[in-house]
Amino acid sequence: MPSFLLLEAILIFLFARVPPSVPLQEVHVSRETIGKISAASKMMWCSAAVDILFLMDGSHSVGKGSFERSKHFAIMVCDALDINLERVRVGAFQFSSAPRLEFPLDSFSTQQEVKAKIKKMVFKGGRTETGLALKYLLRKGFPGGRNASVPQILIIVTDGRSQGHVALPAKQLKERGITLFAVGVRFPRWEELHTLASEPREQHVLMAQQVEDAANGLFSTLSSSAICTIASPDCKVQPHPCERKTLETVRELVGNALCWRGSRGTDAVLAALCPFSSWKRVFLTHPATCYRTTCPGPCDSQPCQNGGTCVPEGLDRYYCLCLPAFRGEANCAPKLSLECRINVLFLLASSAGTTLEGFLRAKAFVKRFVQASLSEDSRARVGVAWYSRELVVAVPVGEYQDMPDLVRSLDGIPFSGGATLTGSALRQAAERGFGSITRTGQDHPRRVVVLLTESRSQDKVAGPARHARARELLLLGVGSEAVRAELEEITGSPKHVMVYTDPQDLFNQIPELQGKLCSRPQPGCQAQSLDLVFMLDASASVGPENFAQMQSFVRSCALQFDVNPDVTQISLVVYGSQVQTAFGLDTHLTRAAVLRAMSQAPYLGGEGSAGTALLHIYDKVMTVQRGARPGVPKAVVVLTGGRGAEDAAVPAQKLRNNGVSVLVVGVGPVLREALRRLAGPRDSLIHVAAYTDLRYHQDALIQWICGEAKQPVNLCKPSPCMNKGTCVLQKGSYRCECRGGWGGPHCENRKWGSCSARVSWGWYSESFHDPGTQQKAGPVAFAQWKESWIHLFVHAPNI
Repeated sequence: MPSFLLLEAILIFLFARVPPSVPLQEVHVSRETIGKISAASKMMWCSAAVDILFLMDGSHSVGKGSFERSKHFAIMVCDALDINLERVRVGAFQFSSAPRLEFPLDSFSTQQEVKAKIKKMVFKGGRTETGLALKYLLRKGFPGGRNASVPQILIIVTDGRSQGHVALPAKQLKERGITLFAVGVRFPRWEELHTLASEPREQHVLMAQQVEDAANGLFSTLSSSAICTIASPDCKVQPHPCERKTLETVRELVGNALCWRGSRGTDAVLAALCPFSSWKRVFLTHPATCYRTTCPGPCDSQPCQNGGTCVPEGLDRYYCLCLPAFRGEANCAPKLSLECRINVLFLLASSAGTTLEGFLRAKAFVKRFVQASLSEDSRARVGVAWYSRELVVAVPVGEYQDMPDLVRSLDGIPFSGGATLTGSALRQAAERGFGSITRTGQDHPRRVVVLLTESRSQDKVAGPARHARARELLLLGVGSEAVRAELEEITGSPKHVMVYTDPQDLFNQIPELQGKLCSRPQPGCQAQSLDLVFMLDASASVGPENFAQMQSFVRSCALQFDVNPDVTQISLVVYGSQVQTAFGLDTHLTRAAVLRAMSQAPYLGGEGSAGTALLHIYDKVMTVQRGARPGVPKAVVVLTGGRGAEDAAVPAQKLRNNGVSVLVVGVGPVLREALRRLAGPRDSLIHVAAYTDLRYHQDALIQWICGEAKQPVNLCKPSPCMNKGTCVLQKGSYRCECRGGWGGPHCENRKWGSCSARVSWGWYSESFHDPGTQQKAGPVAFAQWKESWIHLFVHAPNI
């Protein structure tokens, strides 16, 4: 066989084994409605007298993995059934080449027993003889059932690829009054599922891949037919437009190619044109109507204010996830009081790592603070605790007679030594640090923990710190430079950390601490979806010290966002002697990982080009292939001293034309004209006099980013289509029109089988390995062949 034909056969086999991962049924509703469908599926309950039999496809065409998903669907359905011998009975068959009874309807009388038996079902394998299984039920009936005295429901979970006829036995079962649900699995053939299902078929055809949606659809149909009832009378079954897909392999004639024909026994060898075809996998789409139950939620009235997120808890309860400025307030609504009424717990490290000298220094700081800040009519209350292995509350918050009594209590606190378990101390402080003065309600005083330490913790602090902040505690940190990063992790913001270099510098922090105790930060836009790229000038004109200032600034900005794949993604690009992606949009999935990576970004030196860096972001960062998400606002923040920006105006406009906002933060005593051109016609420029002043402009930057995050977006900008495909908008979504040779939802898959591709690849792959051919073809042709060959076999998806 010629080598190019062998190559084609191998690649067709590989692609046939790796189907793309796409949803095979989509209900076209808002994300909020999808959440309501999911919530309603967990609240449904069926307690009628009914016999339910699962008929589960265990054939090779379904496969073991999809069979496990079928079991998961069956178990979730059982979660909503009142299983006992007087009410709901459940049984199960598995079929492939022949049907096998897993357990009859009268075997088990509890939900736990039925679910345990389903979990233990073992995949059979074999042919898909759906018709044979239906005929068996026609002859034998529902094993262990109550015949026609109660409604009978048959739930067939299959891929719809039967190797026999199913229409007649399915019709005969329905004529006996049995309700048939057809639930698709893997890549189902929807036509056969419609043949199996009862009328109305749209309400009796489901997809097991989306378990909660399928369970909702099943019980919505049962409630419409009065077999089961929904828990709340306010819940309603409503039709929604949906789309179903299946994956089919089709053969397509693509042309003719020269081939040789002849006989071994003769000298007659003829050249002729032979037809060649390609095999490709295509999605066939079936528009449909899906009937689903939704219930009115407590969040429908949008009770959470100031950017808070409402999270429902059941049908009538909710809680608000508030932004940092409004945590602890009912419905994220701010108090209107101007007085500073707070409860403060000073938490002192008394471990060996802190040393006796450091511990005495911390006690002296607290004494000076209370003497300078508190008076007889002060509305602030103070307490003191110390820790090493365990937390000891030396002075409960507010439990002292007067200021001298508080100072005497401070003098009596001993140095402990031992391990530094800051995480444990934070958790205990949150639980019992504020004692009897803890109050609930909208007017409770603000509670603050001020941590003083010079030693890194020997246990994990991130979880306990989140626990403390979740209990409405403001965490402030005071410590040496060695623990700055840990204090930022504990407090959640560099703004909540005070670092000192010597003893006197520690006492100079008292006025700053006073200000932090009574200030409330402005809220950011943490809950807003956003793809954000910071672009830092790391050229010699900036210098390493100023570059470090920029790093600290972007780290502080990153703390204002909820970094995860569903909300905010952050990338960092640096440029100088070269342009380098420090990390991409989808590289780090948590805020802590982003902060670490920002600290490790390299200083490059050399001469920088902002225009080249912006083109790099356009081509290699802000793309779907590199993690950018269609339909999500996108922004680039450029931090530069201004040199090397002369060539940046056109690339910046190219990004803006592609749906990406660009903000310029220009640093220096004089604002260069190149930066004005780079910023464009809109108000997208922040001028900072010196790098040390960057922190004073953070609020303005965050405000701009939040404003851009709320702008309407174009799903086709940037284009989600790969390999030069064209993005076409349609009904609130988009589709990709692929160029020749490419296919898939985003044009990500190479099509195989075209005559020119086969002949070209076959000839190149054989002859271009010959040095004489390389020399004859020339360096340009050889370089093109090499680049294409590497792209095909190194970077091609699914190979």
